[in-house]
Amino acid sequence: MPKWLTKCFINKQGVVRSGWKVLGFFLVLMVLGGILVGLRRIGLRHGLGIWMGVLLVSLASYICVRIEGRSFSSLGLLPGRRWLLECLAGTLGGILLILLTALLVQGLNGFHWVRAADVGARQLLYAAWMFLGVAFNEEIMSRGYPFQRLVEGAGPWVGQLVFAAIFALGHWGNPGMHGATKAWATLNIGLAAILLGFCYLRTRSLALPIGVHLGWNWAQGSLLGFGVSGTTDIKGFWSPVFHGRPEWLTGGAFGLEASLPCALVCGAVILLLWRWKGSAPTGDASTASAS
Repeated sequence: MPKWLTKCFINKQGVVRSGWKVLGFFLVLMVLGGILVGLRRIGLRHGLGIWMGVLLVSLASYICVRIEGRSFSSLGLLPGRRWLLECLAGTLGGILLILLTALLVQGLNGFHWVRAADVGARQLLYAAWMFLGVAFNEEIMSRGYPFQRLVEGAGPWVGQLVFAAIFALGHWGNPGMHGATKAWATLNIGLAAILLGFCYLRTRSLALPIGVHLGWNWAQGSLLGFGVSGTTDIKGFWSPVFHGRPEWLTGGAFGLEASLPCALVCGAVILLLWRWKGSAPTGDASTASAS
């Protein structure tokens, strides 16, 4: 093989370049997707469709890390007391962030809440289970193997910006993505991706981003009654009654993720995470703060 061609695939350290690893992950995911499509359909009939997605992306990640000779837990999926505590802290943090966003919109006379009928603990727990699947699926995909390899090869900010763009563009097919709503939602979903990326970079674990993702989605939809990225029509424990204010202020049917207050909250938290030196496990502290 010509030397110039070898350099396209192999870096100075003698290993495959990160870009090819990322491409390889998505190729493996595509192949597995074709094989597991039947299982996914079975899962949809039994309310487990999202967990079939978790299985798919986890298996693709496992294959890729094993080819490299690394462990699956190296991706930040190491069960234990620390992992569970970080996930719980993230869940509480996600709830507080979306609640703060909602209170800002309410304070600007955007809406008022009414108590929704026929929504109790059973519905809230079921929604939490499904949103947990969404959080695992999207975080293993977007802050897992491909994100981590791009960070290793090109640096934290390249990884952050590339996957923020992928994460935001991946929502463009959602209901309600049009006009000013599309612009605000794209901005805020990109900011949320950077926020979640910092949650991984500062801890070198997927526990915190999974928890934040879970708390944000569950509180926004099931607790506070807003749309979640335009894709849910579930009834919340509370239901917002809008006052006819502009959608850039309230987010409208798409959800709070399409509002100006959401951008302000996400931006403030990103600054805090940027300043935070991190709490990575022993031996990883330097990498956790190197961004």
